[in-house]
Amino acid sequence: MRMSAKLLLLILLVLGGLLPITATMAQVKRLEAVKTQQSIKIDGNISDAAWQDAPIASDFVKAFPDFGKKSAKRTEVKVLYDDVAVYVAAYMYDDKANIRKQLTQRDVLERQDVDVFSIGFDTYHDRQNAFIFQVSSAGVQGDARQSQTGTSQDNGGFDRSWDAVWISSTRINADGWVAELKIPYSAIRFSKKKVQDWGIQFSRFSRTLNEESTWSPQDPNISGNINQWGDWAGINNIVPPLRLSLLPYLSSGVRVSPTNSGNITEFLKSGGMDVKYGINESFTLDMTLIPDFAQVRSDNIFLNLSPFQVRFDDFRPFFTEGTELFNKAGLFYSRRIGATPGGTQDVLNFADGNPQYSIVKNPGITRLYNATKFSGRTKNNLGIGVLNSVSAPMYAKLRNNSTGKDSSILTEPLTNYNIIVFDQALKNRSSISFTNTNVMRKGNSRNANVSSVDLSFFDKKNNYNLRWMGRYSSIWGNQGNYNGFTSRASFAKVSGKLQFEASTGVESDQYDPNDLGFLQNNNSFNYSGSISYIINKPTKTFLRKSINFNFFNNYLYKPFVWTELEANMNASVVFKNFWDLSLVINTKPFWFNDYFEARTPGVLMKRIPYYFIGTGGSSDSRKKLFVNWFMGFAESQWPNDRYTTLEGGIRYRFNDRLQLSTNWEAQNDRGAWGYSHRDNVSTMVPGYYDPIVSFRKVRTSNLIFSGQYSFTPRMNWTVRLRHNWAHVDHLNFYKLKTDGYWNEIAFQPGLNRNFNAFNIDMFYTWDFKWGSRLTLAWKNALSGNVSINPYDNTSLLKNFGSSLNSPHSNELSLKVVYFIDYLDLKKKKRG
Repeated sequence: MRMSAKLLLLILLVLGGLLPITATMAQVKRLEAVKTQQSIKIDGNISDAAWQDAPIASDFVKAFPDFGKKSAKRTEVKVLYDDVAVYVAAYMYDDKANIRKQLTQRDVLERQDVDVFSIGFDTYHDRQNAFIFQVSSAGVQGDARQSQTGTSQDNGGFDRSWDAVWISSTRINADGWVAELKIPYSAIRFSKKKVQDWGIQFSRFSRTLNEESTWSPQDPNISGNINQWGDWAGINNIVPPLRLSLLPYLSSGVRVSPTNSGNITEFLKSGGMDVKYGINESFTLDMTLIPDFAQVRSDNIFLNLSPFQVRFDDFRPFFTEGTELFNKAGLFYSRRIGATPGGTQDVLNFADGNPQYSIVKNPGITRLYNATKFSGRTKNNLGIGVLNSVSAPMYAKLRNNSTGKDSSILTEPLTNYNIIVFDQALKNRSSISFTNTNVMRKGNSRNANVSSVDLSFFDKKNNYNLRWMGRYSSIWGNQGNYNGFTSRASFAKVSGKLQFEASTGVESDQYDPNDLGFLQNNNSFNYSGSISYIINKPTKTFLRKSINFNFFNNYLYKPFVWTELEANMNASVVFKNFWDLSLVINTKPFWFNDYFEARTPGVLMKRIPYYFIGTGGSSDSRKKLFVNWFMGFAESQWPNDRYTTLEGGIRYRFNDRLQLSTNWEAQNDRGAWGYSHRDNVSTMVPGYYDPIVSFRKVRTSNLIFSGQYSFTPRMNWTVRLRHNWAHVDHLNFYKLKTDGYWNEIAFQPGLNRNFNAFNIDMFYTWDFKWGSRLTLAWKNALSGNVSINPYDNTSLLKNFGSSLNSPHSNELSLKVVYFIDYLDLKKKKRG
């Protein structure tokens, strides 16, 4: 295993050195850079003298729906630069009546009723990483970092959480609309060369036509898009400025949380600061001191019947924006930092079982002392990232109701989290990277370290991709010492109508990255393959057609035994009227072996072969009324165990300021085999009670209602209501035999489950100054301690009503963040 890995590494490095840089086989478009000494006022009026002699980028071509054809509308873009910033003036010619101008939140531009202009800068000219700036015809800004991962059929890699401070203005005229932008050098990063070239791309989205057009042709049949950009050539003698900005914040509020022993009222008050410091032209230091993460969206909590943990999205800006480098190896799950203290639930369980005690304090999140990010890329395209965070020790407080004495319980120790990444961008979109994550806890309870090497190589024509990764984990401390590894290799054709991929991977039974990463289960050896056929050329009926087949075959790594084979087919079409339709077929055709569901080492549970078929689609999103749907069913060899699912969504746009939407999902699984509880007699594995599995009926429902009202391009109000319900009705109980099949046992009543999660998130945001924001938030949630009787509440409506009548937690908070730029202070001082 070791020799093969070394040999593969040597081959890939040799190949990487032979591959020359090339965007695509097509001729690269070129725009000469022009420096100006004249002042430019950003007001949407591009009659300034500086613009008169600027070179024009025009002749846009369609990227969608009919690649290569001339854009239906004329677009002209001018770009200038000086010692401070890059300036952009774009004129999107169109009839005034055709210009869509819906107001939205910042960064929310896709599938909205609005026209959009975008400009992208590949400042290191590596054709892999870029800064994207967008402005809509309504004046709403959007920006993103893009880092192309190089995976098969992946043209994305957008990090929308990244927010820069820049200036824009728009104006609608009789013959079109204008976007004028000023992007300070402090908002981007670039090398310190006297003369340099950047990759550049302009794109325009016309909502009336649903047309995306670009200055440099962007072929959807070619993998990647930054590698298809043009060049902005001859940028002369620009000096990266001192990048120093401060974002102090103040927040206050109140939180009321119900418990079995009464409400707990907490008064929230906090203050801190984010600091961004440009150490040199390439690297930035980001620090957050006493961070406050209260004003983020609530998690989509649901009843988890699986043996695996659930992954939730992170909405905390510090841990989401500008972190594409730290996610290169997929070892950074930011929710590990500042998560719920490990002993919180133990305190709740103790108080529930001991009525003589009441909870005075039991923190639901781990506070952080600080967090720091150091990241950037050198002129030789070496990306370096370091992230470090220190979380505070957390204590719960219990009160003895008889004596009145309080006692503190440590629920989370002082912990240090650290990530180091080195990512070398090579020729022709190829790369090699090294990642190390490290977690150290005070008291030596559990410490962890994971190291990773990732290689990705493309051929000269950007048709084929070869990838390999290897990871090694080490856990040590009072809770035990063990090491593990994982490795994966793949070969793929990533461009053209016909694409395919073959891969194989192994995870040892003791590989564990979960102190800072996320892995549901290890102990596997598998191989998989896929083949796709994609037609992007429109016909009389269709704009796009695609079909994909893939399979996955899995074994346990230890002991080496087969577990499952899965096959899938996905097909989709986009019609000329911009409606779309998809078909999904999935099957596990043979009895398969589940070694995880029983929650007992070495115990097998046999699962029944099944097939699933589903279809979905959506309407034309340009219309005021937009709908989407999906429906499907599954069958197996077991009688009366059909699974059905129905999903749908409706969005209605009342005007350019207000839109409402609702989405729902409903599943009815009449054959949900799975773990239920344990018997009190141990016969299978010493030290474990025997697992009992059940044949059960599980009904779930998830309803989300959301609304947005925009007062201005920088002032918005949003509300989101979510109710999730799951009802588990046990029909039969079984003990597992040594071969994984089942022996029915006597029915055990009283074990049905009823789960409800309900929350309302309401936010008013006002960007009262570039980079500064005021947020007023109200969060209402059903307490996790509330139990709704599963036998009296068997319908969705009854559960919804019971959820509304049950005790809820409430939180009201106000937060103000103020942006201070050192360069602005310096100018004022001079003035």
